[in-house]
Amino acid sequence: MIEEKGILFILSGPSGVGKGTVRKALFDKDIGLKYSISMTTRPIRTGEREGTDYFYRSKSEFEDMIQNNKLLEYAEYVGNYYGTPRDYVEQTLESGNDVFLEIEVQGALQVKKNFPEGVFIFLFPPSLEELKNRIVSRGTETEDLVKNRLMAAREEIEMMDAYDYVVVNDKIETAVHKVQSIVRSEHCKRERVAKQYKKILEDDLA
Repeated sequence: MIEEKGILFILSGPSGVGKGTVRKALFDKDIGLKYSISMTTRPIRTGEREGTDYFYRSKSEFEDMIQNNKLLEYAEYVGNYYGTPRDYVEQTLESGNDVFLEIEVQGALQVKKNFPEGVFIFLFPPSLEELKNRIVSRGTETEDLVKNRLMAAREEIEMMDAYDYVVVNDKIETAVHKVQSIVRSEHCKRERVAKQYKKILEDDLA
């Protein structure tokens, strides 16, 4: 059997929907996904490691990568750049490993533009009221910030049409099971399997 190229899975959704919690629970199950390592221009912190926590680059190096389309997505936050390096993702996929990227909606739409063959999963809240409760329960947001996040969430939910799948994050375990099912089903898609068998037939006829 020919080694299958990996698949890039992108999980995103509004702030407070539980992306990080679902991703952590998913990786706890050890299903063979490789987590996408981000790149940043912020200084490395005590205890962090290059190539494990982030890829650390200077601002000029990062901007060169932007100019040369070496990032699937990027954003600037508090004076530092953060982004997803294209080479790392593509090399990991070529080695036959699936890559999992957890990201905000705007970043996911950038990835969609630069890597449309990815599989895009939108994590949806059970309701806006529940989303509000989750944001408030953090205890870190002012009332105005909560309102702003909910307004942004409404706008992001309207972008759902850009995604391939929607998973409602009502119960963590159920949401994780659905994401696992998406990963498995993508590997069984006819067009993916057909490419491998066509190559086998070509090799047999050669």
